[in-house]
Amino acid sequence: MAKVNISLDAELVVEVMVLAGIGSSQDAVEAVVRDYIARGHRTEVRTELKDQSLREVESKPQEPQG
Repeated sequence: MAKVNISLDAELVVEVMVLAGIGSSQDAVEAVVRDYIARGHRTEVRTELKDQSLREVESKPQEPQG
């Protein structure tokens, strides 16, 4: 996998390290990024399932009213 080098504010990185309980700045930032991506995927799955169930309800024939 390709690597990218970035610069971040030291206070931001230290706070991530403390909150994540990880002693390595590289590992702490990587853990946060991976968690963010995983959370996005979980949200996509929940949204997709909800949209799918709504489509199923909308596609069922309506009973005539009257």
